[in-house]
Amino acid sequence: MSQEELLVLIYKKDERAFTHLYDMYHKSLFSVINVLIKNREEAEDVLQEVFVKIWKNMDSYHESKGRFYTWILNIARNSSIDKLRSKNFNNSQKNLSTDNFVNHFEDSSKLSDKVDTIGLQEFVKRLKPKCIQIIDLLFFKGYTQQEASDELAIPLGTVKTQNRNCINDLRNYLKV
Repeated sequence: MSQEELLVLIYKKDERAFTHLYDMYHKSLFSVINVLIKNREEAEDVLQEVFVKIWKNMDSYHESKGRFYTWILNIARNSSIDKLRSKNFNNSQKNLSTDNFVNHFEDSSKLSDKVDTIGLQEFVKRLKPKCIQIIDLLFFKGYTQQEASDELAIPLGTVKTQNRNCINDLRNYLKV
């Protein structure tokens, strides 16, 4: 089943679509969640919550705003961060650094199946050091923009501008 066919069935709330959705994406989403949560049992709980959120919130996905995989990946990442914050993890324990995150995907023994991580390592390598630092804090460690501003000792507006520029750099790399 193609992704387009799957999306049509999900919009129709066809129950068969849920099984296909899970089969297509559970391994890659679990890998991302598990990297953040670092506890298999809790990561499995978050994964279940993620698929329920995807199913219930499908109407909020718009193809014109981005790829479906990116949308569900953001749901998984945000749900993981919410879980970490609910457990009062401090910032240094929220997850691995960017380097370890990339290395985690390189080490195939850490993945039950080799997952195409959408070229994460190549994109991270291409970024400027300031972008790596900001993306590490905002996206991998789950900092708010204000927390990143405090951590880096730079104005909040600068964090916002650099984050926007870094995301644009990533978008340009994805177009190549």
